[in-house]
Amino acid sequence: MAKFQRAFEIRDYHNKTPPPKTILEDLTARGGELLTRTIQNYRQATVDDAEVSGEDGITTPNGGDKMDIDEPGSGTGRSTRGLRQAPPQRVLFQPDLSSSRQTRTVAGPGQSPQPTTAPTPAYPSATTTVQSAMPHSIANYEPRPPMPLALRGVVAPANNSTRFYQQVAQSQRGQKRKAKDMTKPGCGYDGPNIYVRTLQSLRSGIPAEQEYALHHLVKISHERGDKFRFEAFPNLAEALAEYILGITSEYYDIKWKIDYMESDKSVNALDGLNGTPGLRERMKLLPRIDVADELETKEKSMHFEKVKEAGLTMRNLSLMEDNARYLSDMAEVRDMLTVVLSLPDDPRLVELKHYMMDIAEMVTRFWVMPQDDPLYRILLDEINRSSDRGAILTCIRAICRISMNLKDNNNLQSVPITVIEKLASYLLLQDEELVGAVLDFLYQYTAVPSNVAILLFYSNNPKYRLAPLMKELCRLLRYGEVEVQTKSLLQQAVPDLPAKDIPEVPHDLLGQLLQMDEPERSNTWLKCVFEEHKDSEITQIALWHAYQSRFTPYSNAANPNAPGLLPAAEFIKNVSVIFVNANAQVVNGQTSKFIIKGIRSRQTPINTRLQPYFRCLWQTPAAPKACNAFLPKAEDLYYHILSAHIGITRIPEGSEGAGKWDHSDAHVVNPSIECYWAHCHRFSRGTPRLEKTKGALSRHIRTHLPSITPSKSKQPSNRNPANATRHFAPNALGPHGSHEPRFLVGADGQPLARTEIDDLGREAVYQNISYFNTPIDEHGDPAGLSLTAILILRNLARNIPKAADLLRSGDVEIEKAETGLEKWFDFASYGGGAKNGAEWLEEFFGGDVGADLMWSLGFNRVLGGYVADVMGLLRKGKGE
Repeated sequence: MAKFQRAFEIRDYHNKTPPPKTILEDLTARGGELLTRTIQNYRQATVDDAEVSGEDGITTPNGGDKMDIDEPGSGTGRSTRGLRQAPPQRVLFQPDLSSSRQTRTVAGPGQSPQPTTAPTPAYPSATTTVQSAMPHSIANYEPRPPMPLALRGVVAPANNSTRFYQQVAQSQRGQKRKAKDMTKPGCGYDGPNIYVRTLQSLRSGIPAEQEYALHHLVKISHERGDKFRFEAFPNLAEALAEYILGITSEYYDIKWKIDYMESDKSVNALDGLNGTPGLRERMKLLPRIDVADELETKEKSMHFEKVKEAGLTMRNLSLMEDNARYLSDMAEVRDMLTVVLSLPDDPRLVELKHYMMDIAEMVTRFWVMPQDDPLYRILLDEINRSSDRGAILTCIRAICRISMNLKDNNNLQSVPITVIEKLASYLLLQDEELVGAVLDFLYQYTAVPSNVAILLFYSNNPKYRLAPLMKELCRLLRYGEVEVQTKSLLQQAVPDLPAKDIPEVPHDLLGQLLQMDEPERSNTWLKCVFEEHKDSEITQIALWHAYQSRFTPYSNAANPNAPGLLPAAEFIKNVSVIFVNANAQVVNGQTSKFIIKGIRSRQTPINTRLQPYFRCLWQTPAAPKACNAFLPKAEDLYYHILSAHIGITRIPEGSEGAGKWDHSDAHVVNPSIECYWAHCHRFSRGTPRLEKTKGALSRHIRTHLPSITPSKSKQPSNRNPANATRHFAPNALGPHGSHEPRFLVGADGQPLARTEIDDLGREAVYQNISYFNTPIDEHGDPAGLSLTAILILRNLARNIPKAADLLRSGDVEIEKAETGLEKWFDFASYGGGAKNGAEWLEEFFGGDVGADLMWSLGFNRVLGGYVADVMGLLRKGKGE
């Protein structure tokens, strides 16, 4: 119809003759416009095509005419004669007479049919022109060769008779061959996953299915417990709780059922919405089943094992925070814990009860448990009567975590005093985990004044006294302490003054030197009298004269058997051998001076064991210089002062007490008594209460002398020769501003101050103090048992005055710990004669407890601030 409409439009609207049917209908338009398909255009295109193509021997129009030649000088002309340009090529409308379907040649046997190619026309046509204008990829397209068909022969008696008759026999026996791609109904569907299947199997009530479910739930809770949530599997926690409750029927004639409608009031009904009140008392009234003490059946043993697996599954899953919160919202879980922990003591239930305690430890932090809560009372009873460390530890933790994640405080009310007494005894154990749990319990317990009032009330009973608890808390203040030594400077190092003269050789040292031969004698004398000092020097002549004056009286002239002196050159040469840094030099000037650089005289000589002597510094106003007697020991120096300077002598031989010191006049007052030790003014200041006697002076002399043995040193101090000891502060001012040296004593009773010599030979006085610090955390804050112990002491110091007021007013309820307490205490008349808070504080924090707190305040830098808080609370409670 479309073609006839086009002919109608050409004739009526454009007033032109439409082309014939052979042009308009039989030939394709090939995208041409409507008016180009008229009879005139068709005829013109046919004539033009014939002229261009030169068909039927027709020559080119105007073939006889000459070529146009451009005139010389024209703008478009060519410089040379050439051919004219070809006109633009026109694409003519030609009908597609060839079939688009390829013909196939008949193939012989065993050959596949091949496509037949069309013959190439011998003359150019519009078709070839159109093909030449096609893209190269389309023009060169070759179809994919056909794939040979894989044919399989049919099994027939003619070609495979054996196989054919086998198939016939199978079909006769009813064994139909399965199709390769055909599946039975339900095949290929995996079904529910393991989680859903275990849940449904547990709820099915079929023992075999429940056994399968519990076996896999234990594995899942252990391996994937961190990802297995109760919220994703509704009714799983309810099914586990109901299965665990089934263990009750092994001991009581009852089978629990959980009621969610609050309509069942029977004995075996548990309220699944709000919890069952009075459940503990109901358990006590249930009729018991006699359990025979004999071998149990396989079914009963399997029942116990499966209940343990259910408890283990719930315990493992409750360790996850989200699961614990989910269980805390279930009232039946609270009833389950109460029922299982109330069951009789049976070895078969020990493991299950431990699982229930672990669950309680995780969920009690989301519960508020009043003092009459059945589960709270059961946990306290378990602590009181159990001897199982694991059960006690878990119950303590469960109670300490009550309402931990809530805003409500855990007051720990109505705790029996027997529980407190038992927990206090656990502090004696060397079990850090158990002691830490007990301290956490006592910290929460002592934070409430009414609980402290109970402790004060029972402190009059020798069995429940609070004093042993205070002693153990003070001991735990030093738990895990580490000694840390600190060094502080007491006196700046100042350059020491050189000795003015070469010191005399003590008599005992001189006797040893005279027994030596040269050069050993001179070398030993140099070591004992001189020392190295890089900035000092001595003339060679002075050193030689000192050597001669010391040993000439004992030379061979006076004593033929004594060794002679060394020559001067050899003696000077040995000085550089004894002192490595010393060397002989010549100082040029108006008069050349021969010196030895790098040595100087000691203020105090040393013996052959390199220990310094003690020099007597007693100098009376009339004496030009000090006594300067050298003694090998401090005791010998003390005896020298008594006999030579104070006038206390020994009892002569033949008298009673011969050899002892005569103290007959030691207590006689003598106003002329003075201390002349190194400008000491102790007795010259006119102190009214100072007793001027020989006995008082002899006791005072001990303050100038060291009380310990001097240490060995290659270079001992020569600045204060009489007091050159390790732990002695020789220049520290004593009482009343005197120059009496003082000792700084530490916690172990040993002096803390000591003198040290630096590389420049200067002395400085240091103070070494040992601090005993307790453990700290990664932030440097106190941690561990010592912190909890001081926090308990702080609670007691704060709440004892408040507790005393509660006792005096009678505003506290106290339960009797045991019968017969009226024998030692009158409950009714306790109000008037009770002690006040200051008296209670003095009783519990006085004596050794106060001394331990002061020690921790001074030597424990970690807990010092907390101990100071306790001291402030004690002063406030006593009204100071």
